[in-house]
Amino acid sequence: MGKPVVAIVGRPNVGKSTLFNKLIGSRLAIVDDTPGVTRDRLYGDCEWLGRTFLLIDTGGIEPYSDDAIYSHMRRQAQLAIESADAIIFVTDIRSGVLAADAEVAAMLIKSGKPVVLCVNKCDSIGEPPAELYEFYSLGLGDPFPVSSVHGLGTGDMLDEVIKHLPEAEADGETGDTVKVAVIGKPNVGKSSLVNAIAGQERVIVSDVAGTTRDAVDTLVENKFGRFIFIDTAGLRRQSKVEEGIEKYAVIRARMAIERASVCVIMIDALEGFTEQDSKVAGLAHEAGKACVIAVNKWDAVEKDGKTMDASRKDLMKDFAFMSYAPIIFISAKTGQRLDRLFELIKFVDDQNAMRISTGRLNEVLADATARVQPPTDKGRRLKIYYMTQASTRPPTFVCFVNSAELFHYSYQRYLDNCIREVFGLEGTPTRFVVRERESK
Repeated sequence: MGKPVVAIVGRPNVGKSTLFNKLIGSRLAIVDDTPGVTRDRLYGDCEWLGRTFLLIDTGGIEPYSDDAIYSHMRRQAQLAIESADAIIFVTDIRSGVLAADAEVAAMLIKSGKPVVLCVNKCDSIGEPPAELYEFYSLGLGDPFPVSSVHGLGTGDMLDEVIKHLPEAEADGETGDTVKVAVIGKPNVGKSSLVNAIAGQERVIVSDVAGTTRDAVDTLVENKFGRFIFIDTAGLRRQSKVEEGIEKYAVIRARMAIERASVCVIMIDALEGFTEQDSKVAGLAHEAGKACVIAVNKWDAVEKDGKTMDASRKDLMKDFAFMSYAPIIFISAKTGQRLDRLFELIKFVDDQNAMRISTGRLNEVLADATARVQPPTDKGRRLKIYYMTQASTRPPTFVCFVNSAELFHYSYQRYLDNCIREVFGLEGTPTRFVVRERESK
């Protein structure tokens, strides 16, 4: 990736995510007093003394826990340690050195990576507290007293981190990077898809609904181009979102949709279409994002020669409000049609960014109005003087008319279909803005 990598590790609830947010300058990681909120690796850019490096926030390492989620978190943290050039080991001044801290320290020493020991929650200004000296027992050198909430001591700690980083390589061109949000209900296989695409266990996969909470970025480069896949929390019905942390996760998922250029809407092939699938897709449609509908777990469906066509027809009825979105049947487990998924993502992203000249648009407009006359009301007929494209992502067309009231939605939809017939615009919603002006 070009930039040096720094991982933040430590046991649960010592303030790793608070420190991560403070260092990158935005609230990317969910912060809550509940241990184990961060579960996957989160990435963010951090800049210090003119050096930019990639910061990784990890889930808390619980060396003695047999809990399935904590075991996954431990493995995620180990993957982060392996990929890092330097490590910030976060501990808590209030609880002192615990056995779990000693275990994590031993793991870090064994890794052979340079470690900067951060003693968090030193919130008072002045001389460091006497309890700080206890942390020398971990065998990791000088501890740095830090307050991740207030930012105290982070400068000295980052000075030390910078000393251990290799010189940054020239960073590749990122202008052509396509950001893809993977969205859907809980347990449709979003995290499995991201792991299959990345070729490694990038995010935790579990049968427990709500395992993914943060919106996790994964960079993928292949023959199709450069992509950032954003794995999001499953969006369940509003009435079922009770836990405070989960409410944050839903907000993160919505923010991920806003950040992305393309949304892959995942559906469980075994369960079929549900009302919640429609609501999730509606979020991407309303945000004006290019969309691909991916029907996952297709390998587990019993099928004959007509199953796929029948399923496609049913889904086209179910998603009638976004008939522009292509449908693909995949399996994250076996990798079935993942190459085709990349092709579709590139295609719909290009369509979402398409710009059509005013001249060509008005040729289509003239042909469309000749075929189907604009509507009338009480003897007054709609006149569309001309049309122009105002913006892309999504393609937005401004129509100058004599009466906005006469420009019914049904006629807008007819014009939309005429434009799509000529220019494609597959996989992307469109917008119509009506401007009213009287003829001279």
